Amino acid sequence: MTRRFLFVLGSARPDGNTEMLARRAAEQLPPDVAQEWIDLAADPLPDFEDLRHDSDRVRPREGSAALLLDATAAATDVVIVSPLYWYSVSAGTKRYLDHWTGWLRTPGLDFRSAMAGRTLWGVTVLAHDQPVVADPLIGTLNHTAAYLKMRFGGVLLGNGSKPGDVLKDTGALARAKTFFAREAPLARFPHEAA
Repeated sequence: MTRRFLFVLGSARPDGNTEMLARRAAEQLPPDVAQEWIDLAADPLPDFEDLRHDSDRVRPREGSAALLLDATAAATDVVIVSPLYWYSVSAGTKRYLDHWTGWLRTPGLDFRSAMAGRTLWGVTVLAHDQPVVADPLIGTLNHTAAYLKMRFGGVLLGNGSKPGDVLKDTGALARAKTFFAREAPLARFPHEAA
């Protein structure tokens, strides 16, 4: 399968530091790798309604939810581009991941099988000098990938607060040059043996 990257932008700020860092990393992808960028602020998802136990109700496939479902199902690589908000992903990003729960039960779509073996990546920028504060965000993405038997490429971390600050983070910019070039391992829960 030809690689196809979906970049899901989860920031409340357009052209923010996290998006800048993600675009730097994406510039390194070969020209034959397709890229699709969806901004959750421009294409917001409705609140997730859990219909798992309402067997007679079917979630409609329309609007932003249909756009994101189709783009996610078509991607070989999904990149969550979310600033670190309260030590985890943004609210819009969390809503997107919540919708995955519904997609697991979408008639005619075997979302779990479709996502197995694909790769989940993350890009985040934090306004803190200790990267360990991003561990909850990294855990969320790793566990999501492990649950669906996806590969996990890790999270590209940058530092910045004011617009454009990440462009001063030379370490993050250097890591961005090779971030997508490495082979991502199959995701595992921390208690699972390799």
